Amino acid sequence: MASVRIHHLYKRYGKDKHAVVKDFQLEIKDKEFIVFVGPSGCGKSTTLRMIAGLEDISEGEIYIGDQLVNKLPPKDRDISMVFQNYALYPNLTVYENIAFGLRMRKLPKHEIDLAVKNASRILEIESYLYRKPKELSGGQRQRVALGRAIVRKPKLFLMDEPLSNLDAKLRATMRMEITKLHKKLGTTFIFVTHDQVEAMTMADRIVVMKGGVIQQCDTPELIYSKPANTFVAGFIGSPQINFIHGKIVENPQGKLEFQTNRFQLKIQDMEEEILRKNNQVNKSVILGIRPEHVRLEGLYSETVITGIYKENELMGADRFLYLDIGQEKPLIARVDPDIQFAENEKVKVELHLSKAHFFHNDTGERFAE
Repeated sequence: MASVRIHHLYKRYGKDKHAVVKDFQLEIKDKEFIVFVGPSGCGKSTTLRMIAGLEDISEGEIYIGDQLVNKLPPKDRDISMVFQNYALYPNLTVYENIAFGLRMRKLPKHEIDLAVKNASRILEIESYLYRKPKELSGGQRQRVALGRAIVRKPKLFLMDEPLSNLDAKLRATMRMEITKLHKKLGTTFIFVTHDQVEAMTMADRIVVMKGGVIQQCDTPELIYSKPANTFVAGFIGSPQINFIHGKIVENPQGKLEFQTNRFQLKIQDMEEEILRKNNQVNKSVILGIRPEHVRLEGLYSETVITGIYKENELMGADRFLYLDIGQEKPLIARVDPDIQFAENEKVKVELHLSKAHFFHNDTGERFAE
């Protein structure tokens, strides 16, 4: 098995040498499940392809285990890659697709047969071995693609948005299957997706990317609860975190408050200390608070504000209220699904400020201890 070390990695294109991956640095532990996530065009697939050897490196170093692989062709890197489009041979059976790479390496026939049957058992596709890809569902084809990767017993699995062609129910099933597969094989996985749910449910650590730059690399729990900046906070979480623009002011008692054109909120001692340390008194800041920490009056005793009800979304076990509080975007509150309001009705909600974050107005960076 293998760790992966990436030092100061760049990928540049064109005459102007435009960088689509910039100073990417990451150390991946042996047997770790790492997910690269970000919007389309953020450089995540390009980074994966450089690790695989399918893209040339403009600058930097990639080590798989202790070996520098910059100049190694893909076949010599001891990796397996699963693509978005499955890349199966339509004229071959499932068995032949899984066995193809082993036959190219001229392994003995009995070894190939054993490897194919072991992989098919793990993936529960034994009954499909003699079907052609066109006779399979999308989920079954994806399992075949995984089987072809498994039989090679690589040091490293690379997966480039492998679930994006599946329907929502099948994606949920395959997420669990791939997570179980990772535990069974005990191999290092690097998984690329634009889907935050896949990232949050599968990863040991998540690498959030934007514009070719790592914004944050952390566990799913810390990515969600302590985002590095407004981009990470806004990209992870559904519905999106609330961003409220305001100003830090000092009241007559010498305590700090967060002030908007509609309301003022008392700031807790810990956040006050952080804001003072960062010289944010009389400065504009962004308050970030997730919808589950905005509830109807009576659940918390910290802060109450009044919004004007505009619309809602029923999501089964929850209802999301959209309230006008004088900001560019409405405030989203997560409430019981049985609760309803009339259009333009005044609604009092409490903000659980101990779960909120303050971000720099210009850079978007979160103020932390």
